[in-house]
Amino acid sequence: MAGQGVAKRRYDPKRRIAEITTATEKVIAERGIEGLTHRAVAERAGVPLGATTYHFATKDDLIQAALQRSVDRYAAYLADWVAQRPELTPEQLTVLLTDALMGCFGPQRDAQVMEFELYLAALRRPALRPIADRFIELSIDALLPYVDPLTARTAAVATNGLTLRGLAGTTPPTRAEVEDILRRILTPNPNLPAPSPAPDQGAPQALA
Repeated sequence: MAGQGVAKRRYDPKRRIAEITTATEKVIAERGIEGLTHRAVAERAGVPLGATTYHFATKDDLIQAALQRSVDRYAAYLADWVAQRPELTPEQLTVLLTDALMGCFGPQRDAQVMEFELYLAALRRPALRPIADRFIELSIDALLPYVDPLTARTAAVATNGLTLRGLAGTTPPTRAEVEDILRRILTPNPNLPAPSPAPDQGAPQALA
């Protein structure tokens, strides 16, 4: 029986990688990127130090795995969010997006801080930038069922900025402020010309 247990651990590398990646997120949440080390991750995951360095040779490898997991989690969340809301008016979209942003400053703040630290790690790590780009691309894709491509891009950038301001500033924006900003972006303005159609709306990545 003991031999079977050892064999199971040895031939389950995906589980070990997942455990280490989860521990990486927890260490970053507790200590920030600056406090991330292989030793801290190994202790948090309850695995030998050699297991972390075997699967992730460098600190940047740990950060990349955690960032990819964050993007994958965000993609799944948005897919479910859109699937449950096939049609929304601009006002409904404004209120729901405001709900989501205000949650970032409340119960979800710790998780959002951790994810933004991972996102901002791409500032000095060019290899992470294609993964970081996916955050905006996914946000744009999620908004396209409700608004035109230019509005989707504008709203995605605005929500990103509002979230960062609310997490890094001394005081997060109020609900009224967030709603006013998003309403201005999402509500069609009859005094402005209609946005030009995108050359290829089937390729939203080109909008980022």
